[in-house]
Amino acid sequence: MSKTFRPWKIDEPQLLPATVQDFVAEDHLARFVVSLVTEELDLVEITASYLGEKGQPPFHPAMMAALLLYAYCCGIYSARRVAKACRERVDFMSIVALDPPDFRTICEFRKRHLKALSGLFVQVLKLCEKAD
Repeated sequence: MSKTFRPWKIDEPQLLPATVQDFVAEDHLARFVVSLVTEELDLVEITASYLGEKGQPPFHPAMMAALLLYAYCCGIYSARRVAKACRERVDFMSIVALDPPDFRTICEFRKRHLKALSGLFVQVLKLCEKAD
């Protein structure tokens, strides 16, 4: 008697979840970081530095900040590893909405907003203290 296996349907078309947030559970850290960045943190110092309409539209600063905060929470600090995670891990895909920045973009964002990002970390720590 042979064992019956579940079908392996790698060539069968699949319908993706309705939103990229459906890739991760509702209580997942990625969702928490995204909601923290969009609802609690003050990103004015970062968003104010984007003026004019020259060149290609940049990635949304809230998305980039959430990506870096989440990557740091996961112990990923290298821009190349963050970019790789955006292509390979569904938790990161849910943050970047299936539109991953490359490592140079991540690195440049971090360099450009280093002071403001350190201020975001202070805001996060104050929120943690407030929440006990």
